[in-house]
Amino acid sequence: MHNPEDRSFIGHPRGLGYISFAEAWERFSYYGMQTLLVLYMVKFLLHPGHVEQIAGFEPFRHLIEYFRGTLSIQALASTIFGLYTGFVYLTPIAGGLIADRILGRTTTITIGALLMSVGHFLMAFEVSFLLALLCLLLGVGCFKGNLASQVGALYSTGDNRRADAFQIYYLFINAAVIISPLVTGTLGEKVGWHWGFGAAGVGMLIGLAIYLVGRKYLPPDSPVVEKHDKASKTPLTRREKLALLALIALLPVLTIAYLVWAEKAANFPIVFGKQMPTTWLIALDAGLSVSCLAGTVVFWRLWSKKFPEPAEITKLGIGSLCAVTGFLSLAAGAALAGADGKVSIGWLVAFHLLNSIGFANVFPVSIALYARVAPAALSATIIGVYYLAFFAANNLVGWIGGFLEKMPTPSFWLLHAGFCVTAGIIFLIAGRLFGHLLAPGENENVPGKTAS
Repeated sequence: MHNPEDRSFIGHPRGLGYISFAEAWERFSYYGMQTLLVLYMVKFLLHPGHVEQIAGFEPFRHLIEYFRGTLSIQALASTIFGLYTGFVYLTPIAGGLIADRILGRTTTITIGALLMSVGHFLMAFEVSFLLALLCLLLGVGCFKGNLASQVGALYSTGDNRRADAFQIYYLFINAAVIISPLVTGTLGEKVGWHWGFGAAGVGMLIGLAIYLVGRKYLPPDSPVVEKHDKASKTPLTRREKLALLALIALLPVLTIAYLVWAEKAANFPIVFGKQMPTTWLIALDAGLSVSCLAGTVVFWRLWSKKFPEPAEITKLGIGSLCAVTGFLSLAAGAALAGADGKVSIGWLVAFHLLNSIGFANVFPVSIALYARVAPAALSATIIGVYYLAFFAANNLVGWIGGFLEKMPTPSFWLLHAGFCVTAGIIFLIAGRLFGHLLAPGENENVPGKTAS
């Protein structure tokens, strides 16, 4: 049974272990597919002889080009990728509403996992490409926000372990992302695309099995299912409403759209006698992310022994500004490229390191903040709203990606740096103006009260 005071999993409730392992396998499948998606389209699917086999693709392409104009294979792939990764962050709102108001989290998560598995397997066939993307979008919507909301619900109101729990949660995610490109990426690029997509589908089924096995250690289901949970009848206070509005207004716009350029412009080292696959860069990024997440936890704990630890919103500003240096390193690498247009892999490593430091101070902190502020009856929905900003950001990636062929590469990355600078400044100013709305309320340290 779920016990908020349980410390059997590295000082946290046992349910955190099951959620983290389930999410790790889901991320293995998701990033495995995403790692291959653009490369699959650019190198294979969108070329003559293959693109004609995709059911419904001509009307879909005409719709895109109606708004964007005639697109090259590179620009079309970038646009499709941007639409997909954008809608991935839009559908969790619907998934959260379904869980909070109709089916409950357990049923919604199960449906989501099954839809994602079907989507991954359908990706192995050219004809079902668009249907596969639809299944994946619907599946992620049902799965993503609902599982994350259960991390916050593991703890009593005011339990300081919640922030650490999301750090651990992201450590598991990034550990999976390290493995995923090495498995799905290598299979897809070196053996066959369908092998990579198939491995992603198997990973999703494993994640679902782990979640269902550990269900008894997880928090009670959504109030709509747990009829005795009176939290669903608790009205929002004025402070809660203002805090939710503040969070919506402050979500970061951090985008990364460099994978295809990296393949063309980087001097990849020879690994084990062969050229390093582009998809291995994702594993490098995940490895650095794991290290930086762990290092950030240690850093702030040591900092807090001598100095006051910054508020969550201040950490978001710090993280955004750290990410700026990563994009500046890409701009510098492109500016210093040799006559053949190739740049040293060192610039890409610098980007991954600096961006990972920024990541460690933005995403776990922000989602923990959302989990704490969200009322119990709307927890999954509010986590879905958290992902809404990334819907716009990832569609912006698809649009900006089209400029890769039209503008100097250093300017392309300076444009990204400008977004990060803007986000960092907004966070720091907002912390001064209304950070008090996002601080724990007076009732948050009273066990048993609804999270606010």
